[in-house]
Amino acid sequence: MVSRSYSNLLDLTSGDSPTFGRAGRKLSRVATVAGVLSELDDESRSNASDAPSSISQERMIIVGNQLPLRAHKKTDGEKGWNFSWDEDSLLLQLKDGLGEDVEVIYVGSLKEEIDPSEQDDVAQTLLETFKCVPAFIPPELFSKFYHGFCKQHLWPLFHYMLPLSPDLGGRFDRSLWQAYVSVNKIFADKVMEVINPDDDFVWVHDYHLMVLPTFLRKRFNRVKLGFFLHSPFPSSEIYRTLPVRDEILRALLNSDLIGFHTFDYARHFLSCCSRMLGISYQSKRGYIGLEYYGRTVSIKILPVGIHMGQLRSVLDLTETETRVAELRDKFHGQIVLLGVDDMDIFKGISLKLLAFELLLSQHPDKRGELVLVQIANPARGRGKDVQEVQAETYATVKRINQKFGRTGYEPVILVDKPLQFYERIAYYAISECCLVTAVRDGMNLIPYEYVICRQGTEKLDATLGLNPTEPKKSMLVVSEFIGCSPSLSGAIRVNPWNIDAVAEAMDSALIVSEAEKQMRHEKHYRYVCTHDVAYWAQSFLQDLERACRDHVRRRCWGIGFGLGFRVIALDPSFRKLSVEHIVSVYKRTKNRAILLDYDGTMTVRNSISKGPNAEVISILNNLCKDPKNIVFVVSGKDTKTLNQWFSSCETLGLAAEHGYFVRQNREAKWENCVAVVDFYWKQIAEPVMRLYTETTDGSFIDSKESTLVWNYQYADPDFGSCQAKELLDHLESVLANEPVTVKSGQHIVEVKPQGVNKGLVAERLLETIQQKGTVADFVLCIGDDRSDEDMFEVIMSAVASDSLSPVAEVFACTVGQKPSKAKYYLEDTMEILRMLQGLASASEHSAKHVSISPQRVLIDRE
Repeated sequence: MVSRSYSNLLDLTSGDSPTFGRAGRKLSRVATVAGVLSELDDESRSNASDAPSSISQERMIIVGNQLPLRAHKKTDGEKGWNFSWDEDSLLLQLKDGLGEDVEVIYVGSLKEEIDPSEQDDVAQTLLETFKCVPAFIPPELFSKFYHGFCKQHLWPLFHYMLPLSPDLGGRFDRSLWQAYVSVNKIFADKVMEVINPDDDFVWVHDYHLMVLPTFLRKRFNRVKLGFFLHSPFPSSEIYRTLPVRDEILRALLNSDLIGFHTFDYARHFLSCCSRMLGISYQSKRGYIGLEYYGRTVSIKILPVGIHMGQLRSVLDLTETETRVAELRDKFHGQIVLLGVDDMDIFKGISLKLLAFELLLSQHPDKRGELVLVQIANPARGRGKDVQEVQAETYATVKRINQKFGRTGYEPVILVDKPLQFYERIAYYAISECCLVTAVRDGMNLIPYEYVICRQGTEKLDATLGLNPTEPKKSMLVVSEFIGCSPSLSGAIRVNPWNIDAVAEAMDSALIVSEAEKQMRHEKHYRYVCTHDVAYWAQSFLQDLERACRDHVRRRCWGIGFGLGFRVIALDPSFRKLSVEHIVSVYKRTKNRAILLDYDGTMTVRNSISKGPNAEVISILNNLCKDPKNIVFVVSGKDTKTLNQWFSSCETLGLAAEHGYFVRQNREAKWENCVAVVDFYWKQIAEPVMRLYTETTDGSFIDSKESTLVWNYQYADPDFGSCQAKELLDHLESVLANEPVTVKSGQHIVEVKPQGVNKGLVAERLLETIQQKGTVADFVLCIGDDRSDEDMFEVIMSAVASDSLSPVAEVFACTVGQKPSKAKYYLEDTMEILRMLQGLASASEHSAKHVSISPQRVLIDRE
């Protein structure tokens, strides 16, 4: 890739070298060399960002598979190309919602193949004239990327078609996946050539570029990045069949904001994240967010709209008026039903035709009066399935026309040639009802266009002989499987697979009263006008700005290789614990309090062997032998288990069941930290938990002396989570007047006496030291999960009180880089043990000069 600071030497000879954006950057005229990369192919890049620009104008880099341009080869023997804006492109239309103060740069490919010898000149022309940055993809690579992986794997799967046989989508081809990754990498290189990462927003569009966020996040950890998916997102049962499912999910989670057209699509995505990555989501003040390594990835549900200005300008064209008059005369005395669909397997054209055939069969009186005009746009993909759809459509149309047609009457008119936009609008204007019955579609804006065209203009009203003062009317029959369906509450919704229901809906749409048609039309018109493409773009940008608001103050680390890369964002005060530093402090302090978690800290959580190994026991005994130390273990386990595990540790202090029981050393008796008179509430809570255990496969009850825990870690994650919420509400209701706390945690619902938490042990330890007439000057507390946060809170708040020495060194340390009340972290159990071994070795070294007295050590578990 060419560096952002690179300047083409040829430009230096020109007096008017092109400037680019706020910082006066140039786009390199050296094309990126394309090649097939594997998902592990990667470059080591610096995370340093360029200095922020002094100009405050916002800039949005919009990245899509294709640039919003039309290209035509020059004629009359001239070399080169003529370019113009593609007014129908959504990427161009959304610019209206970003505001005049937002500069827009486009990155994408061209539909036309540009000869390599012309690519430099074309790139420079597009940059200077249109602020477009073209990504030139070699034809063979593009074919594997677009017609291969996108259209052969992603498109069918996202529309719920499983590759059950080679004829249905084909088997997964890793070379096509590698081509997909390679093209995304080329797009990322193009963005990197022009981005100012401290200031610019990047908005990536659609399923063609789903791994692009990883490449951008790897290069610029704080990039302000949004992604919008314009296709459906399938349920987890469908999506999980994709062999590269995790790679794509993790790549999308490298965005700051992910947008979907409907709640269903967003819900499916969230379910996939939960089931495959173990990432849960939360809704806060109306926003849905996923916590991903310290970053909050926001989810936006926002259906796209149409460009009102463009549509109205075409309505006012003379050509439109002329074409409306022609169609009015052609269909005089007839009722026109209209379908506008792409010729592909998901638009349900054949099902619609069968429903229309059934309607004419059941209602002979409508023959000769009712006409279905089906506009079939060329398919965007290619292959056997497209040919089959075309063949079936032509055969069905021919059969219906032969069966019900007569001289001067053709019941189905199939328009299978490309139409100008004004011609399509003319069909909208003369149609009584629009039928959009796709079996699966991301959004589909045809109903919106139809509603606006039925509102018409004064010229069209005159052409159609309508009274301009009378309310307009329209009817819609829409599939419940398309993205715009939830927005059109006045439409007749149908299951397109149910031929009888669709035929009945067509008939119902024709016999609805005039007043109701007007009311439905007015409702739709009001919505479409207020939720246009400008509203959509403005709303997305506002949420993207909100999602990126905390970028500047967060500290970021990039970890992982290839498409497993992710960024960890943490508070600036959160840093890795230096072993050398803590050992140095340890050596010069005299009154030390040490609290250590066990499961997940001293040993790997969920490991087969639960008990401590010889190394852990040795470290603990060496720490306990130091007379300057008090060491304790605070665990969620019961007293019997802890007695067995730590029987060889004579002076080690233990706390069981999250601090409810405490034992000073092996010879001491277990004491209660909280006085609980009776546990009669268990008789209320346990039957309720047993009910949910019986109805939730994979769940179980963990009963301890002071606590009841319902665990669903082996249950279906969605059902288990749903049952846990219901159980939580149920327990809170039946135990409302009891002295207990009901809490939910990671795969658990827990009931325990009020006031019991691990923080009690930390408080008791500090009080014990004070009772001896001294205060601690060294505190180390290590834990790995949510229950340990209570300990961190206690020892951090003790810094501001008199329970610690004024010069005390406090080390609250969590395992792994994640949001925590602790100020330090170590990566894993191995680093924890290495650090503790360093402390134990320091104690052994000093033991030669210090008399040994019984000490106590406090360790926390779970």
